[in-house]
Amino acid sequence: MTLQEMYDLAVEMGIKADPRGEKRVRVLLAKAKKDYKELPLKKKKYFDPESFKSPYSDSRILVGDPKTKIKKVMAGIDSDGAEPLLVDRLNHPSTGSGLGIDLLISHHPSGHALASLYEVMDVQVDMFADAGVPVNVAYALFEERKGYVKRRFGPMNHTQPVDAARLLGIPFMVLHTIWDNLGNQFMTELLRKKDCDTVGEILDVINEIPEFIEAIKGKAGPSVVSGSEKSRAGKVVVGFTGGTNPSKELYMELAKAGVGTLVEMHVPEESITELKKLHINVIDTGHMAADSIGANAYLDALEKRGIEVVPCSGLIRVKRIQSRS
Repeated sequence: MTLQEMYDLAVEMGIKADPRGEKRVRVLLAKAKKDYKELPLKKKKYFDPESFKSPYSDSRILVGDPKTKIKKVMAGIDSDGAEPLLVDRLNHPSTGSGLGIDLLISHHPSGHALASLYEVMDVQVDMFADAGVPVNVAYALFEERKGYVKRRFGPMNHTQPVDAARLLGIPFMVLHTIWDNLGNQFMTELLRKKDCDTVGEILDVINEIPEFIEAIKGKAGPSVVSGSEKSRAGKVVVGFTGGTNPSKELYMELAKAGVGTLVEMHVPEESITELKKLHINVIDTGHMAADSIGANAYLDALEKRGIEVVPCSGLIRVKRIQSRS
């Protein structure tokens, strides 16, 4: 596969797993083209043309020629300056094993994909609306939250790992919301099939997922952080995608909408305090294992197409399909 083909495959998988539905995403992509046409000429040069085919600005090819042929990838949850250097060392016969890694893939974004993280939070507006929050309320509160996230990530050194990959000649791609969509879809469909009356029953289901089994062994497994295992579950909502956590004000709207239990990758302490007051149960599944679920869905698709995968940087690699021999 070429780097471009791998990226295109990721985008299509992300769209098909998007909680807004594929039809809604296609409408948003068409709107991006319309918005571009209406921009004044001086602003068009700053417009990201990739947004015509992908609504995920936090998932991009950051380094490398899209035509590059890829046979082996190193994939992990995070990448700072160390991961490109690790690829370089592993590829070097004198210091590594001459592994021949052609591409580094990180889940958490870098470069402009990190600087634009706030842009993908719109997916949560629809997720909250589906959970029963009035869409106008969800939209208004997420606009406030997006502003905070933009300011929070703005001062960071976004390009450090990108620069390291570029200087070492390591092709580098980040797939954030795309992998999160896949993980969100997996968890939502799994829990929808189960008839769980209590939070403990939900936790039992989660604890049987291979990624979480490994996380439990490493003392980083799922736990109930609001409510108890004996608590009645009520309406269950999975929140594995949408850039980053909602604000505590948004969580309060979920209580008004009648949500009983949240299943999250991670929850800020200040939000847990509020959720306890609202009597909303929360299962914190653990970040690395949760991120690994969506990663594994994509990496399985690569292996099915003959790509070899070297896991690193927090990725718990679990294969659910057979790779091509």
